[in-house]
Amino acid sequence: MATHSKKVFMQEVATRDGFQNEAQFIATEDKVRVVDALSLCGFAKIEVTSFTSPKAIPALRDAEDVMHQIKRQPGVEYTVLVPNVRGAERALSCGIDEANLVMSMSETHNRSNLRMTREQSFEQLRQVVAAISGSRVAINISLSTTFGCPMEGDVSEDEVMRWLDRFADIGVKRATLCDTTGMAYPSQVRSMASRAQQLHPDMAFTMHFHNTRSMAQANALASLSAGINRFDASLGGIGGCPYAPGASGNACTEDMVHMLELEGFDTGVDLNKLLEVSRTLPTLIGHDIPSQLLKAGPRLALHPAPEYTRDVK
Repeated sequence: MATHSKKVFMQEVATRDGFQNEAQFIATEDKVRVVDALSLCGFAKIEVTSFTSPKAIPALRDAEDVMHQIKRQPGVEYTVLVPNVRGAERALSCGIDEANLVMSMSETHNRSNLRMTREQSFEQLRQVVAAISGSRVAINISLSTTFGCPMEGDVSEDEVMRWLDRFADIGVKRATLCDTTGMAYPSQVRSMASRAQQLHPDMAFTMHFHNTRSMAQANALASLSAGINRFDASLGGIGGCPYAPGASGNACTEDMVHMLELEGFDTGVDLNKLLEVSRTLPTLIGHDIPSQLLKAGPRLALHPAPEYTRDVK
């Protein structure tokens, strides 16, 4: 086993990024139960829900109820997605720790996903930043399709840096580089991560990978080699982007934690507790989940030898 013993901050997104995509509505008390269980697993941050219009995302129409009912654990940041000033007002009434804002680096994806131009998105998010500034609430900008767009193809590094500059200029100090449809690859990730940190040394960066093409863990290792130590991941690997139909979604939290711990990184996450929570997901959402670790167990989850081995002389 490697011995970096370097701290990595794991940020769980299943209850927002995962649950918002589920066809069947997950009861408020079940959402609360999952968040409360995740709160005891050792995460740095949990993205609980989204304060979008209930018409736009009916699956998360109970955002206020969930935020008011969860048991907050010391040391865990509770973040929510905030799309506009109305969403920010709703979120601030629930005592959030962080507001997560989202826009795409691809013009086409932004228009498809948010039904706005990027300039319109930026103006809306600038108003959100102004509304939250001065409170104790931190602000994070998640830049979707940073590593490629399913409709446009490659997104230039220069374009990503240009938008990072604009958010930094209005006082945003946290940013997530999102691989929205699993198009990222390690050398690209290393380059993007290095340049972002070089240009904005005071900004806290998170990587948000999808495992659509089975590269989430390779991309995480590439990020670590570039000095990034914050990662979003989703319990069971649930969630994903509607533009990659049939594909697995987010990087799976337990698979990622298992790999990082074997490589000598300290994630702070209790893998056994995490697997207990993951085990409840298929019943809750009504279908199987992509998690490999749930199927196979951790590397040293050993099996009894067959009886006949005793008779081999």
